[in-house]
Amino acid sequence: MEDLLHQPEWRIIDQSAVGIHFQAIQSFGTDDTICASVGAGEAPATARTWVHHNTMVLGIQDTKLPFLQEGMEFLQQQGYEVIIRNSGGLAVILDEGVLNISLIFPEAEKGIDINRGYEAMWQLIQKMFADFPYEIEAREIVGSYCPGSYDLSINGKKFAGISQRRLKKGVAVQIYLCVNGSGRNRAELVKQFYQRAKQAEQTKFVFPEIVPEVMASLSELLETDFTIADVMLRLLNQLKANSDYLYAGQLNEFELGLFPGYFQRIVERNEQVKRP
Repeated sequence: MEDLLHQPEWRIIDQSAVGIHFQAIQSFGTDDTICASVGAGEAPATARTWVHHNTMVLGIQDTKLPFLQEGMEFLQQQGYEVIIRNSGGLAVILDEGVLNISLIFPEAEKGIDINRGYEAMWQLIQKMFADFPYEIEAREIVGSYCPGSYDLSINGKKFAGISQRRLKKGVAVQIYLCVNGSGRNRAELVKQFYQRAKQAEQTKFVFPEIVPEVMASLSELLETDFTIADVMLRLLNQLKANSDYLYAGQLNEFELGLFPGYFQRIVERNEQVKRP
């Protein structure tokens, strides 16, 4: 598994401090752009970090909820922006205590097996917090929001979820890390969203029954007051250890040309869903 994390060079695009001026909808367009660019050999393996203020990101399955509009209105009343992402999975909550990391790899001739992408991210997080005497497990945490077989947890409490997106020979492995704040409070909000958006209707797709107690932040689990910057430093140290060359960059000329098209697709998808 080592080889996927170890790249000849890692470009880091750090958007973790852009904050309120940067919308989640731009983030998903940016990841798709980098995925296409890395896949085409126009850019090296890239790690992108980003933080968004009060945003609920819904998956495509969530758009099939029978009372979706009511659920979205509730979130907006709570001061949350609602975005529909262009990949699977279910609702995830973002705020200034949640760090998102995207690792974007070129898919070589043999291709990257889906589990290999997940394993690389799990391994990275384990290394980032190896100085703490806790085991970071990867398994589904029932009762969490957006559950999956690569939920990351400590002592049965989930603090991170991993997803993957594949596009034009690029693979983006994306994680949200609840760095600080209350994991339980975040889960409570997602629970209330589902209660309003599903109500008592029978649905073909099974939506999670959320148990807020199974969610926590890294600060809560490791009993350490982490800031986003603390975790960023740990990430940079690991990327440096896993490359011959690590450098800070931004979108290159090729990517700036691609971005408007990918951004527009996500805008259109959101407009379709949000039309009452």
